[in-house]
Amino acid sequence: EGPVERWREVRDEIHAEVCARGYDAGRNSFVQFYGADTVDAALLWMPLIGFLPIHDERVQGTIARIEKELIFNGLVYRYRTEKGVDGLEGGEGAFLACSFWLSNVYVAMGRMRKARALFKRLLALGNDLGLFAEEYDPVAQRQLGNFPQAFSHIGLINSAHALVSAAGGVWELADLDGKAQPKKPNKTARKKTPLRRPRARTPRR
Repeated sequence: EGPVERWREVRDEIHAEVCARGYDAGRNSFVQFYGADTVDAALLWMPLIGFLPIHDERVQGTIARIEKELIFNGLVYRYRTEKGVDGLEGGEGAFLACSFWLSNVYVAMGRMRKARALFKRLLALGNDLGLFAEEYDPVAQRQLGNFPQAFSHIGLINSAHALVSAAGGVWELADLDGKAQPKKPNKTARKKTPLRRPRARTPRR
């Protein structure tokens, strides 16, 4: 219950304003904030949440600009810190979540080979337990920031789910190089016996 129609009106107003004031026609891309001349990897969410279709020319231009300006050594930076837009000193690492976002975008675009390649590159950055920090330093080749970072792992799960869904089958992570075929479930396999709760034992006196 609630003023749903009013919410829809406000939603449409916000959408129209972002498209009008948050888009740089000269560069054919959306920008980090109104009046900015820079991009932000968060713009990758626009097609993922349905703000605009993945094949919209404005979305395609934004993705291309992010690839050109925010990728370094195969990893995606959230934004360039040189201009001090966040009030902090520069020199941050690449946010791992942003690279997972790009993998999801590649899946949505149908660029499966690039999506798998990026996903496998990211998997290799985890530690011996498969855990990820907030950022990764592509130069020093080490993890940075909060560890372990939930957003990085959520990004990993979402990307794995997107790749599996696009494949239409069951995949092992090692198969995400595009060479293996989806694994069909074994219909003849016996059903697993459900686990039973062990009976409590009376302690010996």
